[in-house]
Amino acid sequence: MAEITREMLVVAHAELGAAKGGTPEDYFPLLWLEHEFSVPREASLNQAAIGPDESGINAFHDDTNLRNLHLICAVWSESRTCFNLPLQQMVDEGIDRIFGDGPPGITPSQFVLQLKSRLLNIQNAVDRVFIHFIFRGDPEAVERSAVHARLREELENRKHLVDRFFTKPVTMVVQVRSATDGRVGAPAHQKATHAYGIRMAGSVAMSGPAGESMRIGFVPLPDLAAIYKEMGNRFFETNIRAFLDEDTHTNRSLNHAFESILLEGSRDPLVFAFDHNGVTIYAEKVEEDGGKLTLTEPRLLNGAQSISAFGRFLASKSADPRLADNAKAQDEVSVICKVITSAKPEFVLGVTLNNNRQNPIRPWNLRANDLIQLELQDKLGAELGIYYERQEKAFIALTPEDLEEMDISENKAVELLKLAQTFLASDGELEKMSRLQEVFEEDALYAGVFGPNRLRADSRHILLAYKIQLRLNRIIREIMERGEKKYFYMRRARNLVWALLIQALLNEPNLPELAEKFGRKPGMETEYSDLLAKLASTRVRFLISASVEEHYADKIEAEKYTFLRTKTIYEDCLKDGRDKWGWIRRKLG
Repeated sequence: MAEITREMLVVAHAELGAAKGGTPEDYFPLLWLEHEFSVPREASLNQAAIGPDESGINAFHDDTNLRNLHLICAVWSESRTCFNLPLQQMVDEGIDRIFGDGPPGITPSQFVLQLKSRLLNIQNAVDRVFIHFIFRGDPEAVERSAVHARLREELENRKHLVDRFFTKPVTMVVQVRSATDGRVGAPAHQKATHAYGIRMAGSVAMSGPAGESMRIGFVPLPDLAAIYKEMGNRFFETNIRAFLDEDTHTNRSLNHAFESILLEGSRDPLVFAFDHNGVTIYAEKVEEDGGKLTLTEPRLLNGAQSISAFGRFLASKSADPRLADNAKAQDEVSVICKVITSAKPEFVLGVTLNNNRQNPIRPWNLRANDLIQLELQDKLGAELGIYYERQEKAFIALTPEDLEEMDISENKAVELLKLAQTFLASDGELEKMSRLQEVFEEDALYAGVFGPNRLRADSRHILLAYKIQLRLNRIIREIMERGEKKYFYMRRARNLVWALLIQALLNEPNLPELAEKFGRKPGMETEYSDLLAKLASTRVRFLISASVEEHYADKIEAEKYTFLRTKTIYEDCLKDGRDKWGWIRRKLG
């Protein structure tokens, strides 16, 4: 197929814009249909949306001879993030509007009405559904995106609605493709609906306030371990953090229990359910048949430690003959299990948080899967090849193969908490730097630190500012060595020194060269360390000293040092820097 050019879009807009409106770029889905599938203009006008559609899809085509349905999201862009919004729209409402039982929205677009009408006519003539994401950039860059991966996973979890509409399991393929050279993401992602059986005898059910459903019963731990063995970490992806260390008290207790039940036979396996807090699972759909539940696209909300520890224990003791001798006991090791379905994502998130109280959870753990955190992971990975460790302990669990697949080239990670402090330091928010729990707990404060503006910052500048904390102790010692009596209070001014060093760096006339030289590697270069020491000595030291002598001598005399952690002294120093050296307040985004 010949490449679609901007000139072609301009021509289409000139021909149709008076009647259809939009911009030239809005005609890309229409031209894609015409060039890729040879759809005549008259038909393509009914099969393509002019401008974005709230369903996330903007074109469709069916080939009943091959029994294929093509749903298309075509965006005239080279950005790897251009599909984030339409993907979210597909997940939130789009697939439900198109394939669900209800009407296609309160005020459905003409495009969705056309699509829904066509689907009803070909309901018995489709075996495969292709969802194409078409743009002008690099498909592999999109495939590596953490945001795209999560949203695509959520989209694929909606496949049971597609199966139900066509009254049979269909094949669903999600594919990213470049309109410039025809490259596709490697590999194209083929999705079958995943369903797993668990035994749950004598379960009871209840409904939630908005139609949510919950079943509670006892499930053999091997049933859950079998799901984990097949799904891998996808089973745990809704968890708010990575696994606890194997050497924690929780895991040591679990291993001791498994050993006494499955190897020594000194403990009755029935006792395990009495001692265990239970697990919670969310599933897209649940079907009950006697004492068995079939879970469609299950995700574990809590209990990952128990299931992973059980799997590790069985693997590590596979050669122990006592394990085979006590095979019956494995099936008798059960846990209380809650299975939730028919719930919205925010409801599931609340359940996840409230069911993970048995191990200490800090506020930043609860933010690890926020969209902005995934977007920052994508940004640092794509622009610097650095892994962003938004989940505690996640980086150490990655294999070299995992890092290569994510296109991560550096062996050190940027950590969530330290990045939060870096952003706060760049904003001069010294008080908040020492109140991180409050920052992560309060939505307004959190949004101020992790706002969309951070995605517009130069990643190299972020890393330059982030790396300062690696040398702060040494820098402060060197300042104090210039006069122990004069600068003794500097040890209390760590965050102030960090914040002012960021401004000193961002105001350096050769910042572009510094960013390129020192802003691409997470490690601390000797030359960069020396530069920071020089800026601390020739800029920051004088600014703090002058402010202390002019405004805070009485507090120093009274040994009250909290002023060193306020935005007031930061602003005093910044004003002095502007007067002395022409500093301009600069932020990271």
